[in-house]
Amino acid sequence: MRNIYRNTPNIAGLFLLVAIFIEIAGFIIVGKEIGVLATLALIILSMFVGFILLRIQGITLLAKMQHELSAGRIPDRELAHGALLILAAILLIIPGFVTDIIGLLLFIPQIRDLLWKWVSKKMTVRASFSSGFRENSYDNNHSQTIDLDAEDYHSSDPEHSPWRKDDDNKRLN
Repeated sequence: MRNIYRNTPNIAGLFLLVAIFIEIAGFIIVGKEIGVLATLALIILSMFVGFILLRIQGITLLAKMQHELSAGRIPDRELAHGALLILAAILLIIPGFVTDIIGLLLFIPQIRDLLWKWVSKKMTVRASFSSGFRENSYDNNHSQTIDLDAEDYHSSDPEHSPWRKDDDNKRLN
């Protein structure tokens, strides 16, 4: 089979390269305006804020999802908002001013709603449900039914087992 994508550029790699150059340009522009130390302080501050928000949003997301599930609702909006908030926190952790701006924009609920509406229109969920078991619902090569007669099977007293341990966690002999 011929690979039709062999001569096309790697879009993700190209996007990452462009993003790195944009962030470097952002460092230069901000560094010229406010100075090197203030620029470094802003980068470190945004990283700390990102770590704190990531921890808070992760715990909050789990609590919201649990609340929605216990109420019998599917937590689709809460999951999307929580995922976008976690992405926003990660963008704050990544050094750079452009990622910080995008991360801060994701903390605005209206922007998260717009993104959720756009993504939910593009998303297709496929699910299949069944009740009961089917004959071929598992791999027949790994499962076997062993049919024993009554005289082929016996149980033994666990007190005389060589695998039993006494109170001192030593094997009985």
